[in-house]
Amino acid sequence: MLSQEKSKIISGKVLDSIGAVKNANVVNLKTNQGTFSNENGLFRIFVSLGDSLRVSSIQHITKTIVIKKSDLKNHEFNIKLVSNIYQLDEFELKIHNLSGRLGIDAKSVPTDRKDSLLNRLMDFSKIDMKAAVADDYIDKHVRPPINQTDPNASFSGAGASVSIPFKYSERLWALRKELAHRKSFPYKILSELGDKFFFDELKIPIEKYFHFLEYCNPLGIEDLHKKGKLLELIEILRRESISYHKIIKNN
Repeated sequence: MLSQEKSKIISGKVLDSIGAVKNANVVNLKTNQGTFSNENGLFRIFVSLGDSLRVSSIQHITKTIVIKKSDLKNHEFNIKLVSNIYQLDEFELKIHNLSGRLGIDAKSVPTDRKDSLLNRLMDFSKIDMKAAVADDYIDKHVRPPINQTDPNASFSGAGASVSIPFKYSERLWALRKELAHRKSFPYKILSELGDKFFFDELKIPIEKYFHFLEYCNPLGIEDLHKKGKLLELIEILRRESISYHKIIKNN
């Protein structure tokens, strides 16, 4: 989690010429983390200095902005989108050359030649499906042979077998998996419990989010999250938030 110290959670608002833009997709192109703006156009997202945010909406032109020092300092900024106007080329709509009299117009309607041709090509009613078919030449003479390989077979030679130890690679894989989980834990827990839980219910300051998780980490919150014990995890976060507020207040 030390690698996340330079990351911050910032709040933003997506606007256009009319007002707030809801359901705008905000993606950090560096971390591939994303979110959506709410009904008031507000959103929160993890960023670092120099990250690029892509903001897109169906009704607007996609916009990309780069996070500056001022954005990290203020923790809040506005993103204004420009409406996407779809302009159609001028054309003349002419459906038919009918006169409006049913008896005459019925003879003037042409048959769809493409549909008629397609129906004839797709008609298999006269084909004998039970007829014997010769072997496929490519399948029989050209296709390369299939080699059966046993990946578990031991190397043989002079009556001896050779085995390769994998204990070190297994331990290295477990270590990498553990480090990946620790790195992604702050993002996952915020996504699962929601920013309202941390910032509205527990009233954790946005800039103290990582510090609060570090404060609770000795109580095994990462292991509880890994095991799926969210109720126990939430109980710890609620309880520890009380003492945490006293600490930051005194400091």
